[in-house]
Amino acid sequence: MSLARPLVMRFGAFGDIVLLTVLLRQLHARFGEKVDVIASGPWTRPLLEPQPCLGELFLVRSRRMPYWLSADQHRLVAWLRRRGAGPTWFCDLGLGTELLQRGGIPASLICDSRQFPWQPGESFADRYVRLGNETPCALTGQLPAPIPAVSRAAHLVIDAAARCEGELWLAGRGLRDRPFIVVHPGSRHIARRGLRSRSGASKYWPEQSWGAVLRGLHERWPEQAILLSGTPAEHGLNEDILACAGVPDAQNAANELPIRRLLPVLERATGMIAVDTGPAHAAAALGCPTVALFGTAGADLYRPGGATTPAIALTGMVEGRQNILGITPESVLEAWQKLLGTREIPARHILLSP
Repeated sequence: MSLARPLVMRFGAFGDIVLLTVLLRQLHARFGEKVDVIASGPWTRPLLEPQPCLGELFLVRSRRMPYWLSADQHRLVAWLRRRGAGPTWFCDLGLGTELLQRGGIPASLICDSRQFPWQPGESFADRYVRLGNETPCALTGQLPAPIPAVSRAAHLVIDAAARCEGELWLAGRGLRDRPFIVVHPGSRHIARRGLRSRSGASKYWPEQSWGAVLRGLHERWPEQAILLSGTPAEHGLNEDILACAGVPDAQNAANELPIRRLLPVLERATGMIAVDTGPAHAAAALGCPTVALFGTAGADLYRPGGATTPAIALTGMVEGRQNILGITPESVLEAWQKLLGTREIPARHILLSP
């Protein structure tokens, strides 16, 4: 039986897609061919298209819409039927495999991640390595054997054009030849609050706390410029933080860093301090030393970029429960000092154990 090349289906947020590169690289190494991907979200194309392990990428915008109303889903089914059936890895939680089966891929050719219980202490990266070595039941004995882990961390490749765009942008900001730290205080949970108070958002950390971190960074590492990143909707949050901080040499770039430009900026940065969000995963996957502030999510499970990146996942406690509000500015600065290990710009080969 002639089989189509490996296929992965994952509808995920920014950070989920960064972590998915662990599975794609594992499958690419195991099969010796590129991997097709079905996903969603405007962040997916700039994250995955430069990756050498990627085959075809099919994006579905209306994945929760009923099938009979969704032109995207109909196009996906037609595409699946044209490409043919092959070993498939389904890595979503909220949806089923109905679209795959409509496209001619039977359940017997699908490794459904929901059928593989989590192992104690397993990170997302380690789980993806394990899934990449699984075989759909109908293909037992017909596929390449499992291989050792290619990597326990996500990895992002930046193409030359994007890197050039990033360098030009940094030059316009006066940062091409200067060291700088990226700080990313916001998340989509805050951006979606609209007129409601930010303080009710998941992953919200007070502006005064961020201001204290910025002052500490400037006092201890005065040679470093500070660049606040974010989406356009997070521009106001960044402005309020800068007002609380009252430090020179800090810039708000929330309106100017689409993903294609953000990635080379993170690659060039001394490091990043952020809430647990997609850009923190991207920074760590690029080898950028990262301190991430976690809310209620499992810090070991969602450690930025995987299990072996240069990152520290910080957690705090409030009334006996994990809560981002239990993290102090002093603990963030201590983690940053520990991560760098020196006042100098860190070498990019530093790796910390999980």
